[in-house]
Amino acid sequence: MINKGNMTNILKQAQEIQKRIESVQNELEDLIVDAEVGGGLIKVQVNGKQELLELKIRPEALEEDVEMLEDLIISAVNMGLRKSQEESQNRMTSVTGGMLGGLKIPGM
Repeated sequence: MINKGNMTNILKQAQEIQKRIESVQNELEDLIVDAEVGGGLIKVQVNGKQELLELKIRPEALEEDVEMLEDLIISAVNMGLRKSQEESQNRMTSVTGGMLGGLKIPGM
């Protein structure tokens, strides 16, 4: 049975975790993840909210056929998004102590 003191303690802990989650979410806006493919032909930057911030294409990449270039761009963007998601999830897990049980939360 949960007594009143335990419930108050639980609520305090939940509020503290909520504050830390909000703090991490704010930090994720500033997180920048770089990814590159094709030996640096295509480079991207993605933030911690899985938004594509920058796409750089070296001029020599334009010498490739269109399908190859498209594949390289898709690969670079996916790699950047994956890295961003992993870092975001790691940061959130460190705050929640794994209480989310491996739950994947988009944008976190």
